[in-house]
Amino acid sequence: MLKKVLIANRGEIAVRVIRACRDLGIGSVAVYAEEDRNSLHVQLADERICIGAGPARNSYLNQDQIITAALNTGADAIHPGYGFLSENSAFARRCAEFGLVFIGPTPEVIDRMGNKSQARKTMMAAGVPVIPGTREPVYDAGAAKKAAAEIGYPVMIKASSGGGGKGMRQAMSEDELAYQFELAQRESANAFGDDTMYLERLIESPRHVEVQIMADSFGHVVALGDRDCSVQRNHQKLIEESPSPAVDDETRKRMCESAVLAAKTVGYTNAGTIEFIVDGNGDFYFMEMNTRIQVEHGVTELVTGVDLVEEQLRVASGLPLGFTQEDVALRGHAIECRINAEIPEKNFMPSPGKVTVLHLPGGNGVRVDTALYTGYIVPSDFDSMIAKILVHAPDREAAIRKMRAALNETLIIGVETNLDFQFRIMHNRIFCEGRADTGFIEQYVRGGK
Repeated sequence: MLKKVLIANRGEIAVRVIRACRDLGIGSVAVYAEEDRNSLHVQLADERICIGAGPARNSYLNQDQIITAALNTGADAIHPGYGFLSENSAFARRCAEFGLVFIGPTPEVIDRMGNKSQARKTMMAAGVPVIPGTREPVYDAGAAKKAAAEIGYPVMIKASSGGGGKGMRQAMSEDELAYQFELAQRESANAFGDDTMYLERLIESPRHVEVQIMADSFGHVVALGDRDCSVQRNHQKLIEESPSPAVDDETRKRMCESAVLAAKTVGYTNAGTIEFIVDGNGDFYFMEMNTRIQVEHGVTELVTGVDLVEEQLRVASGLPLGFTQEDVALRGHAIECRINAEIPEKNFMPSPGKVTVLHLPGGNGVRVDTALYTGYIVPSDFDSMIAKILVHAPDREAAIRKMRAALNETLIIGVETNLDFQFRIMHNRIFCEGRADTGFIEQYVRGGK
């Protein structure tokens, strides 16, 4: 088993990893930007070390500082959490060069699945259902027009190195393709330093459903059910639930089998997620693979009883998975609401500041993942998510009622949040009937019912 793990992240995910380390008797090291000196993850870790100040590029993205911190504290592994360096193959390689275990897949797999265009080709070859689109990279608008004519409009333009909704644009006809392609390509170049693009047929009013997998170095790959992540804004998820209300048991079985096939095809190890698009007919298509733990991993933990972060640490220690596919059974229904320090009425403008009053919900089947405490100063340099409220109940209707109660009980004063916005969604007819697709928030914000 690993002896000491440095967590190259901040906020609730850093707290989550520290607690998992503690449960397994593993030492923990927190790194922090100067602005996070008083953060909860810094206070909870066994050791702590400052790695810079200001924006993430000077701290949580500073590979030299993080590796130096790991070596100076005697850590034998680095857990990257999600975001920041979690899907950076160069960082994973540097960890290996310095004898540090990177808690995630190999750099080669990160490269293979991180490039969305290459990932599509790999899945096509493996027989995993893929949205019709280009097989080769697209670099200019002329080639994009030719490809779109073959695929058929409308099309989705995507960055090969994309993520978080960046470098994505829709083109409904040839008249707007060149303009939208160039916008997406510029955004990709600015965000990822890569102008490689690809095109897919646009699936209108889709559901976003993903499958959680865990894999060890002994060739065991297990699917842990599905999550519905359709409620999102600008491709950023707001609500996740498991199991998906849009998927029947037979489709769920086939999706999980496809996810396992995808992971085995690339020789995957550790935690990962296969993301699918589900159309109005219930057909599903591979969209991408996230080669890391997900923000929404908690809903899977609630319905399966598997501690995914502990399994990550076990696999990184060279141990086999602690369960088999036959052990996995989905029990009840789980929902997660992301609580952000933002103002929905002002186009979701971030709302940094000091938390002066805090009360978090509790009770049977309620879980809160957060790094908040009274007096904590929410910084302006980092992501606005400040908490995740999760509930678990015997069925979806009961889970919605429990989430309503949990949101109603939550009190955060000092910063504006999206608590009321989430509360209203929990009463929205379309959501409650399980019919929300990826366009739901846009329609809801405009007053749709």
